[in-house]
Amino acid sequence: MSIDIDQMSVLDRRRIEAMVLGPMIRAFEQEIGKERAHAIARRVIIKIAQDQGKALSQRLGGNDLSTFSRGKDPWTRGGALEMEVLEDSEVHVSFNVTRCRYAEMYRELGMEDLGFIFSCGRDGALSSGFSPRLKLERTQTIMEGASHCDFRYTQAQESEEDGKSSGRE
Repeated sequence: MSIDIDQMSVLDRRRIEAMVLGPMIRAFEQEIGKERAHAIARRVIIKIAQDQGKALSQRLGGNDLSTFSRGKDPWTRGGALEMEVLEDSEVHVSFNVTRCRYAEMYRELGMEDLGFIFSCGRDGALSSGFSPRLKLERTQTIMEGASHCDFRYTQAQESEEDGKSSGRE
């Protein structure tokens, strides 16, 4: 039997990942120290998120901010995130997450310190993998104890140089 991971909610995927990676990272913390174990985990997960962003843009058939915004269903599926949308245009997408079941799940698993690495830490990498022109600014997260997460995405305008070779080797 084959599982279509794209049909699974991201919340379910993160739970499965945490149940495997959490104990492994805890063991690495004991062997090489917490700081080093977390740095390695962050580096690996950011690379995975960039690759997933690239794959998402290919699957959705575009890499602009509007396409990215329309593609967020797997992350919100099943009420995983409660959001207040502030702006949804071609160059700005801004919203606040007012309830995060990801943070709740990591707390339930006793992994609140790993939750940021496993979930929040990949948001910027996912968007830059989707398109280098997408930028995420976020100053706070529920995972880190704030009342809400403030997601502010912008899309840089394409310059004339983006489409041309500079002629330099």
